[in-house]
Amino acid sequence: MVVLATKLYVEGDARERALDSLRSLVDNEIGDLAAEFELGVRHDEFPSVTIEGEDATVARNVLREEFGEIVPDLEAGETYVGTLESWDDDGFVLDAGQGDGVRIPTDELGLGPGSAEQIRDRYGLVQHVPLQFVYGGPNGDGSEPSRLADAERDRLYEWSRGDGRLNVNSATRAEVRATLNRAGHAQDYVTVERLGLLEQSVVCTEGTDPPGLLASVGEYLPAELRCVVP
Repeated sequence: MVVLATKLYVEGDARERALDSLRSLVDNEIGDLAAEFELGVRHDEFPSVTIEGEDATVARNVLREEFGEIVPDLEAGETYVGTLESWDDDGFVLDAGQGDGVRIPTDELGLGPGSAEQIRDRYGLVQHVPLQFVYGGPNGDGSEPSRLADAERDRLYEWSRGDGRLNVNSATRAEVRATLNRAGHAQDYVTVERLGLLEQSVVCTEGTDPPGLLASVGEYLPAELRCVVP
């Protein structure tokens, strides 16, 4: 079984649509392999994929590479993926399936000056977005603090150097694309990049104003929307 590092936190019809979307995504990744899979959702909202068949090991590795994996135990110095659950004056808290979460102190975010809230605003980080981190050790035991992974820092810096983004949570990639097109913005974005199952990043075309795009589509998306302004 692989527990995917993305969350399923919506309810009702939206939950069923999200599960259908995840099922399609998993099938796209491993459907050509000699493996059968079954989806489940843990009590903490992380989806699990049980895989059987001749290519089960390969299929598990493919999903780990594509989504990241929630594991039972974390080892200091290793890189994992957690979802952004909360933030305060002291930094970010990521949910990596470890109960109280993994705290990333503001000084260990490595994303420039400012408070954790200011950094979150600057990079348009919506709640539940998956982020890579290097685990330091249990909070408060005197070990090295956890930090954002270098690859994650590089990715977010690239966002700030591009033509702008509109980040969204609580919606599948297909739902975001359909909303943009329905609102008349088909020419205003390059693609919708999937960050997690329900977290998307709209990559704007050159000359598109991300705050203006947010104002235009916000009423159609019952979601958290945040801009990355170059």
